[in-house]
Amino acid sequence: VQLQASGGGLVQAGGSLSVSCAASGGTFSNLGMGWFRQAPGKEREFVAAIRRSSSATYYADSVKGRFTISRSNLKRTMSLQMNDLKPEDTAIYYCAARLSEMAGTDWRRDPHMYAYWGQGTLVTVSS
Repeated sequence: VQLQASGGGLVQAGGSLSVSCAASGGTFSNLGMGWFRQAPGKEREFVAAIRRSSSATYYADSVKGRFTISRSNLKRTMSLQMNDLKPEDTAIYYCAARLSEMAGTDWRRDPHMYAYWGQGTLVTVSS
């Protein structure tokens, strides 16, 4: 499985931006997928995840109500729509995938549970 993230850029606080992740290889509809981010000097942190059927989504408290994760199994893509961006959202955003899903939800927030990673796309929010 190869992941390619795109769509990052510079935006003012309060603005919106969308990042996308295209996957090749593997059976996309079986992939458990999520977004993580890493700010300078900080550890990689969970942002959002989505079930393979899109039947449920999960968000970090810091982005809940502002970010929306979605996926298209037909197009083999996953997206993250980010609204009301804040300077603290500045980070490299990574898409991640694993070949199967597990029961429960906690594992989705652990970057070690994902085997495949995109190269990251930089999102910069100016104040």
